[in-house]
Amino acid sequence: MKAIVFALAMFGVLPFSIQAQVLRLSDASDGTPVVAAEVELQAGSHLRIFFSDSLGRVIPDSLTRRAAKPWRLRIKAEEYLGKELLWPMGLDTLQVALTSLAHETRAVVVTGTLKEGSKEKSIIPVESYSANFFNKNQASTLFENISMVNGVRPQLNCNVCNTGDIHINGMEGPYTMVMVDGMVNVSGLSTVYGLSGIPSSMIERVEVSKGPSSTLYGSEALAGVINVITKNPFKAPRAYVNVFYTSHGELNADASMALRKKKVSSLLGINYFRFQRQRDVNKDNFTDITLQHRISLFNKWEWKRKANRKASVGLRYYYEDRWGGELQWKPSFRGTDSIYGESIYTARYELLAKYQLPLSSMRVFYNQSTNWHQQNSVYGNSLFLASQAISFHQLYWDIAGGPGHDALLGITLRYTYQRDNTPASFDSLSNQYRPFHTWLPGVFIQDEWKMTENHSLLAGLRYDYTRQHGHILSPRLAYKAVYRKATFRLSGGNGFRVVNVFTEDHASLTSARRVVFQEALKPERSWNLTAQYAQKWPLHSNHFLSWDFTGFYTYFSNQILPDYTDPEKILYRNLRGHAVSKGLAWNVEYQYSDRLILHGGITYVRAYRDEEDSIGIRQRQVQVLNPVVSATSTVTLKFPALQTEVHYNGLVYGPMWLPVFPNDYRPERSPTYALHSLQVNKKWGEQWEIFLSCKNLLNFYPKEDIILRAFDPFDKRIAINNPNNYTFDPTYNYAPMQGRRWVLGLRWQLP
Repeated sequence: MKAIVFALAMFGVLPFSIQAQVLRLSDASDGTPVVAAEVELQAGSHLRIFFSDSLGRVIPDSLTRRAAKPWRLRIKAEEYLGKELLWPMGLDTLQVALTSLAHETRAVVVTGTLKEGSKEKSIIPVESYSANFFNKNQASTLFENISMVNGVRPQLNCNVCNTGDIHINGMEGPYTMVMVDGMVNVSGLSTVYGLSGIPSSMIERVEVSKGPSSTLYGSEALAGVINVITKNPFKAPRAYVNVFYTSHGELNADASMALRKKKVSSLLGINYFRFQRQRDVNKDNFTDITLQHRISLFNKWEWKRKANRKASVGLRYYYEDRWGGELQWKPSFRGTDSIYGESIYTARYELLAKYQLPLSSMRVFYNQSTNWHQQNSVYGNSLFLASQAISFHQLYWDIAGGPGHDALLGITLRYTYQRDNTPASFDSLSNQYRPFHTWLPGVFIQDEWKMTENHSLLAGLRYDYTRQHGHILSPRLAYKAVYRKATFRLSGGNGFRVVNVFTEDHASLTSARRVVFQEALKPERSWNLTAQYAQKWPLHSNHFLSWDFTGFYTYFSNQILPDYTDPEKILYRNLRGHAVSKGLAWNVEYQYSDRLILHGGITYVRAYRDEEDSIGIRQRQVQVLNPVVSATSTVTLKFPALQTEVHYNGLVYGPMWLPVFPNDYRPERSPTYALHSLQVNKKWGEQWEIFLSCKNLLNFYPKEDIILRAFDPFDKRIAINNPNNYTFDPTYNYAPMQGRRWVLGLRWQLP
């Protein structure tokens, strides 16, 4: 009889409404199912524990269904705030949206090991920040916004043209690798351009891995990796617009549009920026901020294939016209020695592609990135013309090894072409400039061994070869241990960099000093040791606190840093000694329900180099433009009933040594300073949002003469009333010259 009733119920002959009782769990931000959430369900005197399935569903068992409602639910899920609620009587299907922890922290990361996996389970420490995190302090470029990450500092290298690079844990910009979708895409020549003009509407998240990563990514990944992950066209909003205007006259517009078909989808993003208003707050007759006009187009295609195999192609075009200099400068003065200006025309083309080979028994991936960068720059009357092409290819096999083993085996090829008009490219025998051709083939292997449930080990080794430097080995080793809510990570590794000075050192182009190579340059090497202790405390069902404490030590050999001690020369050679960057970092995060989010961090760094002088005495020189202490903070207050959010962002930088001349009248150390910002966001429904912000609330900017001898930029009067032999120099820069500004913006999206 029971069998007959069951059969009739299955075919709908008998009403069996209690089978329809379903709990559905989803992410509050994007509606995706929350999988493997633990649900404690108390029905009368019965207590049951369930786990959500691949669709985010929990279906109560027959014993629970027979109990009287209301049922009490306690929901716990990794990377989500816990929740307690009642399942009302008469309601068969209950929809529950869970709030992701701090929203900016995403569960999946790929940068540390080339494999998608949980951020918490990654052996290599990786920090992940969503686009929503950077929208709390709206900026026109990711280059500016990356300063919100503790231990990461954008550094402007010139007060006239505002070009710069990114320092990680106190290490110079050339040691930072920037990637897009996991592919090497940004070189020393174009780091600032790689993070400028990426449409914010295209960004899904940004992952930051600190410490050498040459074992996976090769040359340049000494200080760390910044990986910009773009949105999946299948999941991105169908349309998105983000536009704002500032009180300084800056106009920035981002827009994207997704076109979706059954098997293929495309996401087109556009970024446009224009700033043409001269500012001279310090009255030195030079623009405080470069005038810019740029446009960037990014088109990404993604295909759905059998067995969820990957296939995507991305195309990007970037053009920028920027200039800074004396206020009376016009394009007709470009390249002359009458009115000083620095004018840069940049055009950049990029091709990114990912493809998983159609092999049923193996997971083999091919990645490639190719970019062509053209730059036409004038610094006063010095012309810098450069063309650079970088093509990076990577083929790797994701190997499912024996019990507990997860391995990678790959081969890479990186080709670099560069042609410029610098002394480094000049061939005295043929009396002409010759292009550089650099081939860098490599092979790498990595194995992740899960020794026990709470202990994991990762080992990797890379081999590269260059004609200039020969054989290069780059090993790394990492260990992770978990105890309850605490995680300990220890990693060590080697990094290297094949050097091209003129693509990285702006001072060699803008200074009146003569560039001198004292020897054939060797590749830079580094050894790093990093230890991290992370702790999570779920204080209550809707309270969450976590922090991590990291210590790092990096030892450099063959380091190449320009020597400015001679006022007439810039000397380049390998360091006859060693350099060190060491320090401590602390990050903390607190969240109360979805009403209050706090994120902060402090980094302490000591960076210096030890070298013997001409008489054999070891001298220590502290690295310039490196704050010993820096701190970041972000506070978010949410008012759901008003659909309003208030965001505070703060940056604090301690004193740093500055590049001064002998007998320089300017301070050789900068003051401690802070940059505060406040932003208010107001939403109307799910589509419209308006924001108003005030950047640099206290209106801080350097009051010193940041440009030395701004009245004589061509050094025509250097012998007149100049007992200290000062020359024109724009490198004394420790903070932006951009004072307080108001920003008004609008966002609109069509899901």
